[in-house]
Formats: sequence, C-alpha cells, structure tokens
Amino acid sequence: MNNFTFYNPVKILFGKAQIAALTSEIPADAKVLVTYGGGSIKKNGVYDQVMAALSGRTVTEFGGIEPNPHYETLMKAVNQAKQEQVNFVLAVGGGSVIDGTKFIVAAMEYEGADAWDILAKKAPVKKAVPFGTVLTLPATGSEMNSGSVITKAETKEKFSFGSPLTFPKFSILDPETTYTLPVRQISNGIVDAYTHVLEQYLTYPVNAPLQDRMAESILLTLKEEGPKAVENPQDYDTMANFMWCATMALNGVIRVGVPTDWATHYIGHELTALHGIDHARTLAIVLPSLLRYKQETKKEKLLQYGQRVWGVDAGTEDERIEATIQATVAFFESLDIKTTLADYEVGQETVKEIVRRFEERGVKNLGEHADIQIKDVEEILTMSL
Repeated sequence: MNNFTFYNPVKILFGKAQIAALTSEIPADAKVLVTYGGGSIKKNGVYDQVMAALSGRTVTEFGGIEPNPHYETLMKAVNQAKQEQVNFVLAVGGGSVIDGTKFIVAAMEYEGADAWDILAKKAPVKKAVPFGTVLTLPATGSEMNSGSVITKAETKEKFSFGSPLTFPKFSILDPETTYTLPVRQISNGIVDAYTHVLEQYLTYPVNAPLQDRMAESILLTLKEEGPKAVENPQDYDTMANFMWCATMALNGVIRVGVPTDWATHYIGHELTALHGIDHARTLAIVLPSLLRYKQETKKEKLLQYGQRVWGVDAGTEDERIEATIQATVAFFESLDIKTTLADYEVGQETVKEIVRRFEERGVKNLGEHADIQIKDVEEILTMSL
C-alpha cells in the first residue's frame, strides 16, 4: 500500500427531514446566499423546507446555475454575493450547483485580476467563504469532497480545481429530495458514481485489499440498486443506498494508498465542453475504449474486477477481460446510457479538435503510469467512434 494522508472534514446529515437541521448548522447571524439550478427545488418542496429552516436569517438567492456550470453565470453570483456582503453560501442541488458554489466561494475571496485563473492557471485558493450543501441529485460526490469542474462557455473550455478550503462545512443528504428526479438524471448519476469507483480501482495492485473490497462493495451495490432506482425512484431504501454509494465513490476513502487513473474524466470533459454531452455519458463513451487500449497494464485488476463483480471466471485472460468490459458496457446500456461517439453524432472532426487542444495545452502523462500521451488519447477516442 502506498503512503497517504487522508483529510475530510465534511459533516454529513443523512436521512429524512434532515433539512430542518440547517437551523442549527448555519450561524444565526449569517448573511446567506442560497444557490440552485433550474428551479426544480421550488416544485418539489425542497426550497420551502430550506427557507423554513433559514427563517430569521438574512437570505438572498441565486438560481439558474447550469449543468456543467458556466464561469460566466457563476461570476454573476460572485458579484451579487459581494454586493450583498454574504458570509455563508448554501448550495441546494446536484453536483453542478455544488461545484459552481465551490467556485463562487473561492472567487469571492480571490484577490487576482481574473478568477478564471483559479481554473486555467491553477492559481492557489488562499481564502474561501464557508458553505454547506443540500444534495438533491446523487452522482458526483461533490457534497463530500473539495473538487470542482467549471465550464467557460465563451471558449468551450472545462477545467477543474480543488482546495482544502472548498470542502463543504456540512452536507444534508435526504433521499426523499430525489423522488422527482427524471430517469435520465438517475441513470447519469449511477454511471457517474460507478465510473468514479473504476477510475480509483482499475489500475494495478499495491496490496491494498481493504480499498479493493470497499471499491467492489460500491460497484456491487450500484449494480444491484441502480436498476431499482431507475424503476422506482420513490423507494426510500433504494434511493438512500444509491445516494450513499455516490457519496462514498468520491469522498476520498477508497483512493487512499492506491494509484488512480483520471484519464477518462480528463478526456470526457472535452466532449462535454465541445458538444454539451452529459458528463456521465462522456465517461461511458471513453472508459470502455480506454480499458481495452490499456488492458495489458491494467490486466490484474481487470481480471479481479471481472471475477468479483461480474462473475467472469472462464476463458483465457484476454477473453475474460473482453467479457468484463462487455459486461460493463451492457450495464451502462441497460440504464439507457449510450457508449459510442456515433450514438451522439460525434465524429472524427471532434477527435482532431481534442488532439489540437491537448497539443496546445501541452497535455501529457495521463493515467496511473503517466504513460497516456496525446497520440494515445487520439487512439482511445478513435476506438470510441
């Protein structure tokens, strides 16, 4: 097992009626900005619960944060928050709202000329306004980590950042808030969480059996509960299990002491930036090709994954690896997540554009072995056509 330092200060309040706990979690004298997305929280009762819990505080709101949140939109929120002297932000929504809020609280305190530098130039975050979250869409794990991914609509760029200062102070996870989610978003969330686990698991062995078993337990639970969530999104126990899986997939617990491979995410972000393809769907496009392309260096873990999660234990090693990848693709497809670029009417021109962008940025050394170069990215995307 590799050396590691683990830090996660996020307080989780899980279960029914936990939104009421906002009363005790946010200081009574706070000037609160509530951030949210397209307004579904005003239709499903979540907004009313939040506002009731914040009664007596100075509260303003900023809505309209997009899926794959836009820098341009978020800077409007930053300006509003500064003008209103906000000193606490509450994100109410899914990963995009929470990611956007992480940028807002960092940009509010950023002293440089352009807050985009936090993303494009990795300018350090030295201060951030405190914030909490009310999760309404399980998927990204953003409610219990410090990472954020933001899109600049003007240039069609999508970059990430993270800081110890952008962990939420707390996150409220009430499975009942998910009852009105569209099936598409539930499917996306399942695939997003599942892929998060694979990117921390399908690398190479370092004698970390506990981390392996924890990763496999999340995969098995998503495999079992995912289809049930799509079938009956108002089943409390199913949605509770799905919600906690998505959080555990990316809160840092399963990545400690093991190598990770975020190349699928890195490549997938370009497909979202260029074509607006749902984040989870870009992962489902890229991952199978990346696994096939790197199957030799991932062999031991691919065989282990196939045997332990999918029961693949017959045939040659190559046959078992292919059967495992096919089982993964079939799982994604069963959730109505298409897995090739052609399914999204994306062709070779996009492959060339991503290669051009990566060359311009000097992208190199992706993957757990730092051996995925731009020419490999081109091969992986071509295999995804």
